[in-house]
Amino acid sequence: MNFLTQIPIGQFIPGSSFVHRLDPRAKLLFVVFFVGIVFWAKEPATYGLLIGFVLLSIVVSGISPGYLLRSLRAIIWIILFTVIIHLFMTKGGEVWYTWKWIEIHEEGVKQAISIALRLILLILMASLLTLTTSPIDLTDGIERLFSPLARFGFPAHELAMMMSIALRFIPTLIEETDKIMKAQISRGADFESGNLLKRVKNMVPLLIPLFISAFRRAEELALAMESRGYRGAIGRTKLRELTWTRLDLVLLGIAISLVLAFFILKSWG
Repeated sequence: MNFLTQIPIGQFIPGSSFVHRLDPRAKLLFVVFFVGIVFWAKEPATYGLLIGFVLLSIVVSGISPGYLLRSLRAIIWIILFTVIIHLFMTKGGEVWYTWKWIEIHEEGVKQAISIALRLILLILMASLLTLTTSPIDLTDGIERLFSPLARFGFPAHELAMMMSIALRFIPTLIEETDKIMKAQISRGADFESGNLLKRVKNMVPLLIPLFISAFRRAEELALAMESRGYRGAIGRTKLRELTWTRLDLVLLGIAISLVLAFFILKSWG
């Protein structure tokens, strides 16, 4: 069981595709814009447009669709739990199914499908961002976007650094978890048999060594940064400056086209 290949969020796959060559600031702004437009979608046509756009983005990025879809495994239980809650708790519209005290309403089905699609689209787009953007570029992009707030005392550089380290530590901790699981399985531990509750209980012994490993890695990283004279953004220079290109203008045009398409589809609906 290799958990590292199941959760690709935080990993980076080098490439030369259109998505890889975009400025990280443009990609970050577009992801924020995409989050807003996902929650704006309500009609089936608008969801169809978003699904088609995400699928096209995956093809253009050159990332294997199967590899990218593994990111959904991390939240599959959250999606299922949310769907079940909306199916049985949301009332309204025609009653589609009744059994004893259980009733499934039309509005509950619509809400369950809508929330599930939103979560799936957001996770896929977030995974596409991290898979096509190196941690260094992601840090620079976040820092440059928040840099205007630095004059008001906002720690733009420190925030960008923390977010970048957190993203980078996701695959590292997953790999560490996989190693600990394999070590315990070799000693007779069983993580795959039994019901869901038993499997969750079997995961508890993983927490202590995982926390110890995480704290050790954090201490080693802090010592390494301190020994190299890291002092935050004070007097810091960059080897490569970020610049906007025509590709970023193309992305802006795509964002405008999405908004126009949404207005058209909503007016028809």
